[in-house]
Amino acid sequence: MSNTPLISLRNVTKEFETKSGEVITALSDVSLDINRGSFVTLLGPSGCGKSTLLRLVGGLLEKTHGQVLLDGQEISSPTSKIGMVFQSPALLPWRTVRENVTIAADLGKLGRKEAEKAADHYLEMVGLKAFETKYPSELSGGMQQRVGITRALVHDPDVLLMDEPFAALDAMTRDHLQVELQRLWMAGDKTIVFVTHSIPEAVFLADDLVVLDARPGRVAEHLK
Repeated sequence: MSNTPLISLRNVTKEFETKSGEVITALSDVSLDINRGSFVTLLGPSGCGKSTLLRLVGGLLEKTHGQVLLDGQEISSPTSKIGMVFQSPALLPWRTVRENVTIAADLGKLGRKEAEKAADHYLEMVGLKAFETKYPSELSGGMQQRVGITRALVHDPDVLLMDEPFAALDAMTRDHLQVELQRLWMAGDKTIVFVTHSIPEAVFLADDLVVLDARPGRVAEHLK
């Protein structure tokens, strides 16, 4: 693992304006470096800005102040270098597992042969190769989430952002997927940033733990 930061946040503040005109500060003056190849968990109470921070890194939100950098370049929009997994996998019910996983090819964001080859690799890795012709309604919640993870990995992003992806799962499935995710990270060269409000999950998964204060979110501790 390189000691050169892959992701850098420099004095980042994010404000939202409500319909009534009130300004809510979700994040305030956050500075954070994330090294290439690390597994970082963002831990903190509900409403502390964990998901907001993740969306800023993913280019899904515009910061109010500061800088958000990937490899030294400002992040201003979504990029193929970053994949994202949400709490709900949001699969298309009319598409099979494989068709959901290779959707990037249908959208013109990845070549068909490249997408199919990557799908074979990652479906095998997460134990879903035998289910590639099934539809989401035929899968358990844990299997659907694995499809969502595979879809995010197919275009081979440098960074995988995960926003409480196991929160809605039962305890046994959650434990199983935690182990699978850690195995996937150890087998490759991905940088993973994982949002959770579970202390046991954060400690089990991370080699780099960032604790945020209650709103407005600030970095309270950074433990490596």
